[in-house]
Amino acid sequence: MSDKVAVVTGGAGFLGSHLCDRLINENIKVICLDNLLTGRLENIEHLFGLENFQFVKLDVTNFIHVPSSVDYVLHFASPASPIDYLKLPIQTLKVGSLGTHKALGLAKDKKARFLLASTSEVYGDPMIHPQKEDYWGNVNPVGPRGVYDEAKRFAEAITMAYQRYHNLETRIVRIFNTYGPRMRLDDGRALPTFFSQALQGQDITVYGNGKQTRSFCFVSDLIDGIYKLLMSGEVLPVNIGNPEEITIEDFAKEVIQITNSKSRIIYKDLPIDDPQIRQPDISKAKTILNWSPKVSREEGLKITLDYFKTMIFLQ
Repeated sequence: MSDKVAVVTGGAGFLGSHLCDRLINENIKVICLDNLLTGRLENIEHLFGLENFQFVKLDVTNFIHVPSSVDYVLHFASPASPIDYLKLPIQTLKVGSLGTHKALGLAKDKKARFLLASTSEVYGDPMIHPQKEDYWGNVNPVGPRGVYDEAKRFAEAITMAYQRYHNLETRIVRIFNTYGPRMRLDDGRALPTFFSQALQGQDITVYGNGKQTRSFCFVSDLIDGIYKLLMSGEVLPVNIGNPEEITIEDFAKEVIQITNSKSRIIYKDLPIDDPQIRQPDISKAKTILNWSPKVSREEGLKITLDYFKTMIFLQ
């Protein structure tokens, strides 16, 4: 067994749990920290009992103590969907600021490499298309979504400060819309909401006129990009996502088709500061990491549909 150790904050979440799987498959021991605010034990219970996996229920905004040596710290703790961070605004700001500070402190103390899970939301409602890493963004700091956007922008800033001031090895991944098994049906984002509504024969709710766009990346592709970034020498932020863009309205039609649902599409008012366009420029990831997504949306949606069917059956 490898003597490498990784600490994953938010490791019981959707992305964090898949990341734990990947690290263990790479023969790295994983210490998973999560306070289960939005994470779920079901996401990691298949890892319980493994010699190279440990779960600690912990709020990383208070303190992080790990007695063993640590080689990597991957900070994924945070509510990550609008329904969560609008319901938990203070916790979202705290985990992006205090939690990032504590995680960086652990990495500094252990002389470990640090990777921050940032987000495409740092670009806000972008004025350029597609979004490149050198774009500074168009964010409303006092709008309701600002609690997440600004928490992540601060997290990037303090990560770079630790890199420059303490010479800490740091990596920053800007994650674009990702989907796959272990997403919560009540996540609030378009994909799980549409699937949940279609599978239960309800009307599918599209906000605005449905012409706003998103780019959906399957979770295995995203985790592969994150792992490659962790093992790279790149310090500045890197976009990881699927550049294939689709309107929300067309996506709703796709979901109706794949689920053979009789659902109708209904339209409601667009939430405040909801981004109109979202598409990553992944030329940097292609060049530096030799990474690009491999799973087609058709293939990924089928896998995700099977998972959601199971979840609805269990409800």
